Amino acid sequence: MKIAIKTLKITGLVILTLVCLIGVYLLSAYVLSRISVDRESQTQSDVPVYILTNGVHTDLVVPIKNEQIDWSQEVKFVNTTGKDSLFEYVAFGWGDKGFYLETPTWADLKASTAFKAAFALSTSAIHATFYKSMREGADCVKINISKEQYSRLIKYIQESFTTDSQGHLMYIQTNANYGKEDAFYEAKGSYHIFHTCNTWANNGLKSCGQKASLWTPFDTGIFYQYTSK
Repeated sequence: MKIAIKTLKITGLVILTLVCLIGVYLLSAYVLSRISVDRESQTQSDVPVYILTNGVHTDLVVPIKNEQIDWSQEVKFVNTTGKDSLFEYVAFGWGDKGFYLETPTWADLKASTAFKAAFALSTSAIHATFYKSMREGADCVKINISKEQYSRLIKYIQESFTTDSQGHLMYIQTNANYGKEDAFYEAKGSYHIFHTCNTWANNGLKSCGQKASLWTPFDTGIFYQYTSK
């Protein structure tokens, strides 16, 4: 009987500790995501960039080609299942490779995948999706940045990819595509609860001097900066 009571107490303590840790995490995420990193003084509005969310995950969307870079030289149209080349924009999202390739819907989520992602135990990938046009709305915000700022964003995105010995992006061959316009590439870094797909996008905005959250693991933190003021 004493052993059973002691076991219950330990179990209760463990559960209480987990609840408290989750509470601290969520509270920190809320507070820090509401603290703004100010945008740089505007110079020129040369390049249209979009911030896009699917309700969970944030992508950074840029023109496929301008005088500074042609993304299609490495993020190839032929790597998509549709192999269409009539696009104007490409969206980049960074995240856990297991989530991307093994979890097409939440119903497919495995406990092992979630555990590995939460504690940086798996590798990462970049999801590239092509678009013919962009439509601003609650899920899509347009910002205009200067060429110099775009150069910094280009560098940030490029440095997130893993490259081979020749410096080329490493395409991931898979049938886990979300549609006919997307492809996956090997990426640097590990996803975990303090560095999520949205943290990556938020840091990308910081890299090119745009409004961002001090820190956020959720897309709501990013969009708060653009829709609440």
